[in-house]
Amino acid sequence: MIEVRDLTKRYGDLLAVDRVSFTAQKGEIVGFLGPNGAGKTTTMRIITGFLPATSGTVTVEGFDIFDDAHEVRKRIGYLPENPPLYSDMTVTSYLEFVGRIKGLARAALPEAVDRVIRRCGLTEVTRRVLGHLSKGFRQRVGLAQALIHEPGVLVLDEPTIGLDPRQIREIRSLITELAGERTVILSTHILQEVVQICRKVVIINEGHVAVEDQIENLTRDMPLEEVFMRFIGGGRAAAEEATA
Repeated sequence: MIEVRDLTKRYGDLLAVDRVSFTAQKGEIVGFLGPNGAGKTTTMRIITGFLPATSGTVTVEGFDIFDDAHEVRKRIGYLPENPPLYSDMTVTSYLEFVGRIKGLARAALPEAVDRVIRRCGLTEVTRRVLGHLSKGFRQRVGLAQALIHEPGVLVLDEPTIGLDPRQIREIRSLITELAGERTVILSTHILQEVVQICRKVVIINEGHVAVEDQIENLTRDMPLEEVFMRFIGGGRAAAEEATA
């Protein structure tokens, strides 16, 4: 599971993340929503250890991201909005490279690479150069690199952005399958995606958590689109009034 408490990030006078707190339980897919500039990506980069926080705490499966960064990185897989792919490498060589970086033993690499290739539907493109792949296949490779070390937690930033309807459906299905025993945080601007695959929603606005609740509670009386606008439409003050 993930537990975020009073997470704050400042860039000089800019308060990008303001005392953000939320939890994500084992086996739960949490939709992490908010308008552009709300602080979502900054929060996810802190959770995954790519960015230091100004203050606050994050624990991943019981390990503190700041005190036990190495242990956390072994337990978390991260797919950023733009996957970190090397365009001149083949799918297989890239995944072997990532596996070594993530500490997999040489003897375990072939099995790990084969597992994520099959799991992410990459069998037909294993020898293809990454720079020649379609957007859909590049997203699948991005998921594969996040999964190669069998993490208990997945953090996915806009995993279906730029994909066609068929590719979106395939990636959504794969994310649902991947959840199971894993904790998944999913950031997306596609609210229908959240309705289809998430159990819980966290809406962040102006660096502040506007609401955290089960999706069935939030959408009992109105669609998620209206819930979203209720909490972000009038800025932070309106969100605080909505939760009062």
